Amino acid sequence: MSTIGFLGSGNMAEALIKGIIKGIITAGLYKPKNIFISDVRAERLDFLTKEYGVTAAATNSELAAGVEVLVLSVKPQNMTEALQSIKGSVGAETLIVSIAAGIKVSNISAVLGERPIVRVMPNTPALIGEGASALFANEKARPMLSKAEKIFSSVGKAVIVDDESLIDAVTAVSGSGPAYYFLLTEEMIRAAVELGLPEDVAKDLVLQTAKGAALLAVERDKQGETPAELRRKVTSPGGTTEAAIKVFAAKDFSRLVNEALTAARDRSRQLSG
Repeated sequence: MSTIGFLGSGNMAEALIKGIIKGIITAGLYKPKNIFISDVRAERLDFLTKEYGVTAAATNSELAAGVEVLVLSVKPQNMTEALQSIKGSVGAETLIVSIAAGIKVSNISAVLGERPIVRVMPNTPALIGEGASALFANEKARPMLSKAEKIFSSVGKAVIVDDESLIDAVTAVSGSGPAYYFLLTEEMIRAAVELGLPEDVAKDLVLQTAKGAALLAVERDKQGETPAELRRKVTSPGGTTEAAIKVFAAKDFSRLVNEALTAARDRSRQLSG
């Protein structure tokens, strides 16, 4: 049985641990006894060991030396220190998986040397097993890419990109994407209250509508039906939906979305150096 370690044990690490142990499709991908963790917070390690039966390593270097897959799940601002703490401890064939936003493969290999490295951009719905993750593998990691893909499939949908620069676009689309939906939801609730609905009613209706629309879009996609086609089906000529859609169109909603995602992509490039 392969072993996996998480250097940094925050929410995303916990989501992955839960997914690889209990995921519907990936349950048992790793047994708890073969999962190792490290973190600067003793209370966090104590919680995870009790909750999932995993093992806390004494040091980062001990963790790195003892696993076949090493997930770098520290915050980006702590990555330099974390890499220095395991320099010289990582095996030549250890698969390194980084989920730190803005940290390039070259940043990691500059410290650890030429290693199999997969860079991943996940998103927060992974916390409930509904994440969207994009993976890029350097040349040494490509033969091992399926192993990394299975790990992230345990918390949602995982896709592969062949060019690392596309991770910036992924960041703009799915990495930051949940916030766009939260913003729309927030504004729909506010507008519904202004239209006279009680706030609790407005919230329930908007949240259920968001959930139902997303599930319907995913389900119909399996049948080849696009979101654009679904939109047209509920937009009757002269009807209420068309009235709202015309307002979006008049304000150039398409251009606004494009500009917003481009700004996010450009900021990701700046942060990545």
